[in-house]
Amino acid sequence: MKRLFISQPMNGKSDDEILQERQKAIDTAKEILGEDVEAIETFYTDFGPDAKPLEYLGRSIMDLAKADIVYFAPGWRDARGCKIEHMCAVEYGIDRID
Repeated sequence: MKRLFISQPMNGKSDDEILQERQKAIDTAKEILGEDVEAIETFYTDFGPDAKPLEYLGRSIMDLAKADIVYFAPGWRDARGCKIEHMCAVEYGIDRID
């Protein structure tokens, strides 16, 4: 079973929209890979209201290091955090689903 990191734009989306998109990413990855996946939890709920975007990105890059494959959700090319995660995946040789 591969560990799946999901990179998705979250700004301006409701929690429900984010979680629905995550499930779609998991289902798509399973279909493409032909096997079950273990999604790495990147829907962080333990940051305070004053948390800065770089704090989220820092944690996501730590989680990205644990991944076997990364799914990039639609719109990732327009989200600065997703673009940085993509660059990291490319530079460090992590397989991707774009």
